[in-house]
Formats: sequence, structure tokens, C-alpha cells
Amino acid sequence: MEAITNFSVKMVQRYLPSAFLLAVLLTFIVLLMGVGITGQSPMDMASYWGDGFSKLFTFGMQMVLVLLTGYVLALSPAVQAMLSGFTKHASTPKQALVLTIVVSFVCYYLNWGFGMVAGAILAREMGKRVAIHFPLIVAAAYGGELVRGPSSSIPLVIATPGHFMEDTLGIIPVSQTLYSSWNIILTLLLLVLLVGFFLLQKQPKDIIRLQDTDEDIQQEAPLSKKDMAPSDRLEHSRWPILLLGCLAAAYLVGQIVHKGFNVNLNTIILFFLALGLILHKNSVSYTKAASKAVTAGSGIIVQFPLYAGIAGMMTGSGLVTEFSQAIIHIATPETFPLLTFLCAGIVNFFIPSGGGQWAIQGPIMMNAAHALGADPAQTIMAFTWGDGWTNQIQPFWALPLLGVAGLSARDIMGYLIIWLGISGVAIGGTFVVLSMMG
Repeated sequence: MEAITNFSVKMVQRYLPSAFLLAVLLTFIVLLMGVGITGQSPMDMASYWGDGFSKLFTFGMQMVLVLLTGYVLALSPAVQAMLSGFTKHASTPKQALVLTIVVSFVCYYLNWGFGMVAGAILAREMGKRVAIHFPLIVAAAYGGELVRGPSSSIPLVIATPGHFMEDTLGIIPVSQTLYSSWNIILTLLLLVLLVGFFLLQKQPKDIIRLQDTDEDIQQEAPLSKKDMAPSDRLEHSRWPILLLGCLAAAYLVGQIVHKGFNVNLNTIILFFLALGLILHKNSVSYTKAASKAVTAGSGIIVQFPLYAGIAGMMTGSGLVTEFSQAIIHIATPETFPLLTFLCAGIVNFFIPSGGGQWAIQGPIMMNAAHALGADPAQTIMAFTWGDGWTNQIQPFWALPLLGVAGLSARDIMGYLIIWLGISGVAIGGTFVVLSMMG
């Protein structure tokens, strides 16, 4: 395993292009596939790309704000002190890996946006205090991103009355999908495998340590009040941002009281914003941290529209339908959930939106499941796991974490390619066993 992983790491570092260049290359690969497979003209593909280009503007802004508000919160003095105390429980690289994996996995399970920032922040703090190869612990923090938990959109949609497939599929409760006994066992198995895989990795002789550049934010030279202009005194006062933070917190409390606890990207952003405003000393400290976070989020800003264009070509040209139909033609009732998992994983690499992928591919796969007599709940979860599985080798989803960590995709993808294979065998094997059990 060590030799295979070392080979993978070396190959990725040597040949994997930057995340931005990969998005450019994928754009032209999909364009050529549309021309060659579905018979579209290059001008048609350009039109589909342009129509899709702006489709992820809202989602892209949400991701930037998740990174920004989470990063700023992590740089507040109180959170730095808390993380410092927390990481004291890990004095060796193996302890740091286990603690980082378990905490980030649980956070991902609760909500992938929260897990993304929490895992990256924890990896950074471990990197500051433990002599560990930093790309290794960042990869470990990202490995849990594939877990499908309470915030997984597809099973939640199917369990909601009035969803767009209710007439043909009906309502399938989450007790048969997310909270089925086999899915819970699979989730725990993946956690055990993730911990085991990264504990088997030996650190290279020349480890890469975290190059921390956040100290200047916390070590702000105090100014004497008598030397400050009125505007300076206001900027260094805690009250303006504290009051704004309390306003945001009051809104969140009111929403929970009247509408219940509903975690989504918007509530995570507001939660991080409220805590960051409350815990930073003043607006100067907050805006310095925000400036650094914006730099870390540059990859999201540039690349999200490119992937939206790729998704536009995949859907507009009919490539998604072609892939789905190819799977259906060779499927049997026993193999259909496994093939659904693999098909969803392939398409997910090009369409970085679970909800968008389900809206296009879901009806095709569920109609086929009905015709073959395959279990609909297992098919839904196979699709859901496939939608998350190939995120491990898709730099698009790692951008927020990489931005916080200050690494590139090639630094961690060598480890994640091997983890993709291990997790794929575990997930795919689960659906094979379920099919055999009838």
C-alpha cells in the first residue's frame, strides 16, 4: 500500500495540471465528446457552454462566503485559543491524523460546507503544532468529504411531498435511505477505512511543513487612543461589529424558534459571520482576516463559472443521457445499483452539483430501476454515494479546503486517488452484497 501510494503521489505531482488548467482541459474534452458522441456541432457546444456559464453564480458566491466567513472566524483570537487547546491532545503525527480525520468526518456528515472549513482549519492547526507532512494531513481532512449525511439533498428531496418525481416514484422516507441500517454501517466502515489508510502512510524524509502567514493578523501593534483620529477610534472599537454580530445571531435564533433547525449553506454563512463579528476585536482585525480569505478563495471565483459551462455542455448536448442509457443497456436487477453508483460518479466529475445532476439523470435512472425491478431506495442511495465519491479526485470540490490550507490540488490528489479506489470498493461492494441478499 505504501509503495502504491508513493507512486501515485509522485505521478500526480509530476503530471497533474493546476486546478484551473484542468478545468480548461475538461472544457475541451467535453466539447469534443459532444461533437463525436452526440453529433453536435462545435457552435452548438459553444452555445451550451455559454448558456451554462452563469448557472453557478449564486452557488459560487455561497462557496466564497463559506470560505471567507469560516476563515475569518478561524483567525479570531478566541477560536485560535480554542484550537490551540484542542490540538494539544495530539502530540504525534498519527494522533494528529486520527483526530483530524474523525472530527472532519463528523463535520462533513452533518453538513459538507461546515466540514470543508472545519477540516481545513483543524488541519492547519495540527500543521502548526505537530511535525507532520502538511499535504498528508490536508488530504486526510478532505477524505471524509464523500460521506453522505443529513444534509444530502437527493434523499431529502425524495422524502419531501411534492417533489418533481412523486407521481412515478412516490415518497421514500429517509428511514429507507440515509438512516437505513446498511447505510449507517457503510458510513462507519468508511470512517474506519479512512483512518486505517492514512495511518498506514509513512511521512517522507523531507516533510513539507505549514508555512503560516497569519501571525501578522493576530499581532497587531496597539495604537494609543490619543494618537487616533475619531475615525481610527471607531475602527478600533469593538462595538460596531459586535452589535452587527448580535443582530445576525438574533435572526438565526428567531429562525430556529419559528421554523426549526434547518442547516443549509445560507445558515452556515450567517452563523460563521455572526461568530466572526462577535469574536474579532474590531473591524480592522476582521477586514485584515477577510482580505486574506479572499485571496484564498480566488480559485473558486475563477473556476466555478468554467464548471458551470462544462455542465451546460453535458446537459445540452445529451451526453448525460447517453452515459445513463449505456449503463441501462447492460444492467440487470442485481447489478443496477452498482452500475448506478459508477455512472453517477462518472457524470459527477463533469457536473459539480448534486441537485442539478439528479434533476437531469435521476428520472432516467429511476425509470430504469422501475422497469428492471431494482430496489428504488438502494438506487437512490447508489446515486447519492456516486455523486460524492468522485469528489475525491475532482479539484473543484477541494477548492475551499485548498484555499484555507494554501496548497494546490497536486499536493493532495496522489493520496486521494488511492482512497478513491478503496472507498469505491467498499461502497460498490455494499451494493453488490445488498443485491445478492435480495
